[in-house]
Amino acid sequence: QVQLVESGGGSVQAGGSLTLSCAVSSGFTASTYWMGWFRQAPGKEREGVASINTVRGITYYTDSVKGRFTISQDKSKNTLSLQMDSLKPEDTAMYYCASRYNRIGNWSPLAPYEYTYWGQGTQVTVSS
Repeated sequence: QVQLVESGGGSVQAGGSLTLSCAVSSGFTASTYWMGWFRQAPGKEREGVASINTVRGITYYTDSVKGRFTISQDKSKNTLSLQMDSLKPEDTAMYYCASRYNRIGNWSPLAPYEYTYWGQGTQVTVSS
Protein backbone atom coordinates (compact mmCIF):
# COMPACT_ATOMS: atom_id res chain seq x y z
CA GLN A 1 0.00 0.00 0.00
CA VAL A 2 1.37 3.36 -0.98
CA GLN A 3 2.20 5.87 1.74
CA LEU A 4 2.20 9.57 0.99
CA VAL A 5 3.92 12.16 3.18
CA GLU A 6 3.54 15.87 2.50
CA SER A 7 5.98 18.59 3.48
CA GLY A 8 6.82 22.18 2.63
CA GLY A 9 3.87 24.01 4.07
CA GLY A 10 4.25 27.19 6.08
CA SER A 11 3.28 30.81 6.43
CA VAL A 12 3.90 33.33 3.68
CA GLN A 13 2.72 36.80 2.74
CA ALA A 14 0.44 37.38 -0.21
CA GLY A 15 2.40 37.36 -3.45
CA GLY A 16 4.93 34.92 -2.09
CA SER A 17 5.76 31.37 -3.12
CA LEU A 18 5.91 27.92 -1.57
CA THR A 19 6.79 24.50 -2.89
CA LEU A 20 4.97 21.50 -1.45
CA SER A 21 6.44 18.02 -1.72
CA CYS A 22 4.84 14.60 -1.42
CA ALA A 23 7.14 11.67 -0.76
CA VAL A 24 5.83 8.45 -2.34
CA SER A 25 7.01 5.51 -0.26
CA SER A 26 6.59 2.80 -2.91
CA GLY A 27 7.77 4.89 -5.83
CA PHE A 28 5.59 5.54 -8.83
CA THR A 29 3.61 2.34 -9.38
CA ALA A 30 0.15 1.34 -10.55
CA SER A 31 -1.37 2.81 -7.39
CA THR A 32 0.07 6.22 -8.26
CA TYR A 33 -1.02 6.26 -11.89
CA TRP A 34 -2.91 9.43 -11.08
CA MET A 35 -1.79 11.80 -8.35
CA GLY A 36 -3.15 15.08 -7.16
CA TRP A 37 -3.02 17.93 -4.71
CA PHE A 38 -6.14 18.86 -2.81
CA ARG A 39 -6.89 21.45 -0.16
CA GLN A 40 -9.41 22.07 2.55
CA ALA A 41 -9.99 25.36 4.29
CA PRO A 42 -11.80 25.54 7.64
CA GLY A 43 -15.53 25.16 7.18
CA LYS A 44 -15.20 24.28 3.52
CA GLU A 45 -15.25 21.08 1.51
CA ARG A 46 -12.06 19.54 0.25
CA GLU A 47 -11.34 20.61 -3.33
CA GLY A 48 -9.00 19.52 -6.07
CA VAL A 49 -6.16 21.89 -6.90
CA ALA A 50 -4.11 20.00 -9.48
CA SER A 51 -3.68 16.47 -10.75
CA ILE A 52 -1.28 14.61 -13.00
CA ASN A 53 -1.22 11.39 -14.97
CA THR A 54 2.18 10.17 -13.83
CA VAL A 55 2.63 8.00 -16.92
CA ARG A 56 1.62 10.44 -19.64
CA GLY A 57 2.28 13.70 -17.80
CA ILE A 58 -1.21 15.08 -18.47
CA THR A 59 -2.12 17.75 -15.93
CA TYR A 60 -5.31 19.40 -14.72
CA TYR A 61 -5.76 22.53 -12.62
CA THR A 62 -8.70 24.13 -10.95
CA ASP A 63 -9.46 27.52 -12.47
CA SER A 64 -8.47 29.54 -9.41
CA VAL A 65 -4.84 28.36 -9.54
CA LYS A 66 -4.19 28.23 -13.28
CA GLY A 67 -1.09 30.21 -14.16
CA ARG A 68 0.03 30.33 -10.51
CA PHE A 69 0.49 26.70 -9.45
CA THR A 70 2.47 23.95 -11.18
CA ILE A 71 2.24 20.23 -10.42
CA SER A 72 5.24 18.07 -11.27
CA GLN A 73 6.84 14.72 -10.51
CA ASP A 74 10.40 13.58 -10.01
CA LYS A 75 10.54 9.83 -10.44
CA SER A 76 14.21 9.68 -9.51
CA LYS A 77 13.30 11.07 -6.08
CA ASN A 78 9.86 9.44 -5.78
CA THR A 79 8.37 12.88 -5.21
CA LEU A 80 5.32 14.81 -6.34
CA SER A 81 5.57 18.59 -6.06
CA LEU A 82 3.33 21.62 -6.19
CA GLN A 83 5.00 24.92 -6.95
CA MET A 84 2.76 27.72 -5.73
CA ASP A 85 3.47 31.28 -6.87
CA SER A 86 1.59 34.55 -6.43
CA LEU A 87 -0.11 33.16 -3.37
CA LYS A 88 -3.33 34.75 -2.16
CA PRO A 89 -5.00 34.71 1.27
CA GLU A 90 -7.74 32.52 -0.22
CA ASP A 91 -5.11 29.83 -0.86
CA THR A 92 -4.88 29.30 2.89
CA ALA A 93 -5.79 25.67 3.63
CA MET A 94 -4.53 22.25 4.58
CA TYR A 95 -3.01 20.72 1.46
CA TYR A 96 -3.15 17.00 0.80
CA CYS A 97 -1.44 14.69 -1.65
CA ALA A 98 -3.43 11.75 -3.02
CA SER A 99 -3.16 8.96 -5.55
CA ARG A 100 -5.21 6.32 -7.32
CA TYR A 101 -4.97 3.54 -9.86
CA ASN A 102 -5.73 4.25 -13.48
CA ARG A 103 -9.35 4.92 -14.34
CA ILE A 104 -11.05 4.18 -17.64
CA GLY A 105 -14.06 6.11 -18.85
CA ASN A 106 -15.51 9.40 -17.73
CA TRP A 107 -14.31 10.61 -14.39
CA SER A 108 -13.19 13.74 -12.62
CA PRO A 109 -9.40 14.03 -12.15
CA LEU A 110 -9.87 16.84 -9.62
CA ALA A 111 -12.62 15.26 -7.52
CA PRO A 112 -11.39 14.16 -4.07
CA TYR A 113 -13.79 11.20 -4.00
CA GLU A 114 -11.98 9.68 -6.97
CA TYR A 115 -8.75 9.16 -5.03
CA THR A 116 -7.87 6.21 -2.85
CA TYR A 117 -4.65 6.95 -0.97
CA TRP A 118 -4.09 10.11 1.04
CA GLY A 119 -1.36 11.79 3.00
CA GLN A 120 -1.83 13.56 6.32
CA GLY A 121 -1.57 17.06 4.91
CA THR A 122 0.57 20.15 5.31
CA GLN A 123 -0.73 23.58 6.32
CA VAL A 124 -0.37 26.62 4.08
CA THR A 125 -1.21 30.04 5.50
CA VAL A 126 -1.13 33.17 3.34
CA SER A 127 -1.42 36.52 5.08
CA SER A 128 -2.47 39.77 3.45
